[in-house]
Amino acid sequence: MSELAAVFQRLRAAGRRALIPFVMAGDPSLEATAAFLERFTAAGADALEVGVPFSDPIADGPVNARAAHRALRAGTTLARVLEMVADVRPRVGRPVVLLSYYNPILRFGLEAFCRRAAAAGADGVVIPDLPPDEGAALAQIAEPEGLDVIFLAAPTSTDERLAQIAAVSRGFVYCVSLVGVTGVRADLAADVGGLVARVRRVTALPICVGFGVSTPEHARQVAAVADGVIVGSAIVAVVEREGAAAGSALEAFVAALRAGVDAAPAPAR
Repeated sequence: MSELAAVFQRLRAAGRRALIPFVMAGDPSLEATAAFLERFTAAGADALEVGVPFSDPIADGPVNARAAHRALRAGTTLARVLEMVADVRPRVGRPVVLLSYYNPILRFGLEAFCRRAAAAGADGVVIPDLPPDEGAALAQIAEPEGLDVIFLAAPTSTDERLAQIAAVSRGFVYCVSLVGVTGVRADLAADVGGLVARVRRVTALPICVGFGVSTPEHARQVAAVADGVIVGSAIVAVVEREGAAAGSALEAFVAALRAGVDAAPAPAR
């Protein structure tokens, strides 16, 4: 059983849902990123999502795209991100999920990436621009290394497509809450529950929801239907505003998200 699977098993047994905060590695520095991840853990995160910056982040809205470009200008590379994960993973004691576009992984080499990521202590990888029908090569290499490859399900996915996504995903299924890119939103997408219900019909894997989840109230609403809540742009916006000094504000915000998640009734199954 992977570390991600074990975390969700424990949470399910306790009637709780996962909180997974996201941060862009290298914004404003890798040292700051490591400190932020420790703050997330102190505030109650169950797993941590770490973005690998890429020059053309097509699934990301302006906040995350700007963070990626700042990180690249600061000299952040996939290899350096893995070094940072290896350093911080023993201290945070939480599963780490990498979010990377496919190009950096291809350039790194599939076997080298899976081997190095697993050795660094990464537990999973989300690749927004890798569809499930083109992900077999990576998944076959990742599985023996204990690295979960997590695919994305969208509101526009057909039921047949959802079944395909669920069949090849490991760790959890990542549900994109809306049609569009990441970003801070005033309102949660209207039919998150409907998408989660459709995915539940085709898999027993945990289901996590991200994209547009921006406030503790959003987190509460998502936690009422899903197994996990992923918050990215709202966190990255704090880093954009406060830079390396964002630690205290981030810890307070993630603690508020934690309270929102814990205030939700357990999702129906």
